[in-house]
Amino acid sequence: MNPQAAIHPTEVDGIPTLFAYATGPVRAGLVFRVGVADETLARAGVTHLVEHLALHRQGLADYHFNGATKAAFTHFHVEGAEHEVVAYLQGVCASLSDLPMERLETEKEILRTEESRREVGPLPLWRYGAQGHGLVSYPEWGVRNLRPEDVRDWARTWFTQGNAVLWVAGERLPAGLSLRLPAGGRRPLPAVTSALPATPAYFSEGKGGVLLDAVVEDTTAARLYAGVLERELSRALRQEGGYSYTTATDYASRRDGFALVTAFADALPAKQDAVLGGFVDVLAGLQVGRIGQAGLEAVRTRADGALTAPDAAVRRLPGAAEDLLAGRPVRSTDELRSELWAVTPGHLHAVALEAAGTALLQVPAGHRADWAGYTEAPTSSTYAVTGRRFPSVRGDGTALVVGDEGISVTGREKDGTEGAVTVLYRACAAMLAWPDGGRRLVGTDALVIEVDPGLYGVDAHTMAALDAAVPPHAVVSLPPREQRPAPQAAAAAGAGTEASGRPAPTRRTGGQTAAVVVFGLLGGLFAFFALLLTVFGAGDPETTTGEWLGISGFLWGVAALLAWPAVRILRRTRRV
Repeated sequence: MNPQAAIHPTEVDGIPTLFAYATGPVRAGLVFRVGVADETLARAGVTHLVEHLALHRQGLADYHFNGATKAAFTHFHVEGAEHEVVAYLQGVCASLSDLPMERLETEKEILRTEESRREVGPLPLWRYGAQGHGLVSYPEWGVRNLRPEDVRDWARTWFTQGNAVLWVAGERLPAGLSLRLPAGGRRPLPAVTSALPATPAYFSEGKGGVLLDAVVEDTTAARLYAGVLERELSRALRQEGGYSYTTATDYASRRDGFALVTAFADALPAKQDAVLGGFVDVLAGLQVGRIGQAGLEAVRTRADGALTAPDAAVRRLPGAAEDLLAGRPVRSTDELRSELWAVTPGHLHAVALEAAGTALLQVPAGHRADWAGYTEAPTSSTYAVTGRRFPSVRGDGTALVVGDEGISVTGREKDGTEGAVTVLYRACAAMLAWPDGGRRLVGTDALVIEVDPGLYGVDAHTMAALDAAVPPHAVVSLPPREQRPAPQAAAAAGAGTEASGRPAPTRRTGGQTAAVVVFGLLGGLFAFFALLLTVFGAGDPETTTGEWLGISGFLWGVAALLAWPAVRILRRTRRV
């Protein structure tokens, strides 16, 4: 093996360092074992805020640099000349030790702007709940209330010498590099939580297609399985069925010995049943062992090419740094290739069975997957608290119950039985509080209760008792709302409503935005023609009154049918 194509461990100022030989500009990164999953929902965004503050003093530079906050790791990376890399890394370390707090409020505004453009998926929320890895599905609600001492304490606790790994790609380690960080030890990976009482599970949400993730052991066979699954989805849903335009999979290691295999297939509204059925059929085929050697070889050859590429070691450096921070050994290329070529269709079959047991499937709104063996993920609680009962003023049968342990919203389930959504005070991940008296309690299981005193006739004393019962660290104080929403006190205690249950309005995906534009333009075009005919067609001597009315009605009907999908997407999703 060429030693210049390997990753070499070393050390800089007591910080473990990974070096790979490369020509051209020097590339380097400083990785810390801290991320969104280490936060709480009520303080979500503090790591991202530290990252922004640490980069502020870099200003405008001719070299490329940036930072990234992930679920369990935070990266600072740079590419440039040797002296530029040294200046950047040393500047980041200096800022982490003395954050520019005069920029605190400005950076908070920048984070809120950045969040308005961020697309996040709901799968982590449904799998992990409103804690740990599930927090990547939520807004950074905690940023607004963070004080300078909160941010400094977070930086001192997590951005330390013992909780960092440096990686460098260049002809040598940069001369004069010195990294001064606060003392502190290595932090363990965040605990893995679950909001699913049983798997495989599914939930119904959105219109963008079918999405699945599964937790599997982090192995070479599992990586290859993700590639084979993508090939099979493309073959079945795009090439043969013509149902989907985009089919894709992803493989993401959690660095705790497990990884997440994610798969997606888009679908037009008229094709959703076919895409869901075809998607499930592909998974079932792999689960019974229908895995061809040819498909495995195609995926393996591509993976081997990535491992033997001239820049393979360099591209592996950030992931290897995460492995080192997680207490996992850095593997050599020879070890990885040996495992790669030892994988058989039988190994992939074993991964397919493992994935089937942990799968979480998102199906389009209005669809189900229990026919395929998936259990519906819970949108209500198994019990309600006892306490003062406040019936909804709408007389729809729902009621808010305020007890000593927590609160519940009760009502009729879809099947007619009595149901409830409950958030216990001790398991309240966050309580959003508005000056108008509105409250939103989010449980660690991701279930939500909206408390509008006017809707339930809750007196001021009870509201004060509720506020006092929620732990102070879970309270998120928000500014006045532009428009006070009318809570939807739906039956079943809100499976999928804003009044209770899991939050209904999902972030609009890129595919949904494109559908809104396409259907909106087509609907507008037909409406334009319909308007022209309605206004000017009556005077056409070659057209009878009956023909004029029939054609006009037809065009208006087509316009409405084309616009309806766009309207449904706009009503069921949100842009931010």
